[in-house]
Amino acid sequence: MVLRVLLADDHGVLRDGVQRLLEAHSDIKVISMVNDGHEAVAMATQLRPDVVVMDITMPGLSGIDATRAMTEKVPSVGVVILSMHSTVELVRQALLAGARGYLLKESAGREVEKAVRAVAAGRRFLGAGIADKIAAEFPYAAKRSDIDYLTPRERDVLRLIVEGRSSAEAAAILGLSPRSVETYRSRVMGKLKIEDLSSLVKFAIRHGITTAD
Repeated sequence: MVLRVLLADDHGVLRDGVQRLLEAHSDIKVISMVNDGHEAVAMATQLRPDVVVMDITMPGLSGIDATRAMTEKVPSVGVVILSMHSTVELVRQALLAGARGYLLKESAGREVEKAVRAVAAGRRFLGAGIADKIAAEFPYAAKRSDIDYLTPRERDVLRLIVEGRSSAEAAAILGLSPRSVETYRSRVMGKLKIEDLSSLVKFAIRHGITTAD
């Protein structure tokens, strides 16, 4: 049986490298490569791969939100997050979204094939050092995070705000009125107890909603 893999990362060099690593094994085939979160969800829904290997910080839709969307649409898909970030909060958010694997990019060469096989078999796979970090900080990791209190629509509005979109632009993208976007924005800032944009941006980066780039 050939394992069918979708790669989602906005860095072409890394995508190509992961493809070579995986296809060095005759029973693994990369069936598509995409560079943003929305495209990842669309291709996962269309192609129904066994495993998706995906970055967290991508244009349009974060890897965490893309994971949540694709696992709802294609429950059989196994998602492996491949990231340069290993904070307990990001790992926690990824697992809550439905990911079954989490790797650091720095160790991908040694672990990505093992992760793909494990996740395809229905098991979890946490990369080197990640499981130990979660265990060490378990009391913190087990607590509910502020991000958990946001609805999917509030998360969408948060992402567009911190990416610099105006209320009118966000409204057009989401199919809302500008007044509704402003209402969502106020609701988000109230729930998070954040009063300024710079703090909102820091929160979004820390929780994988957007990238620092």
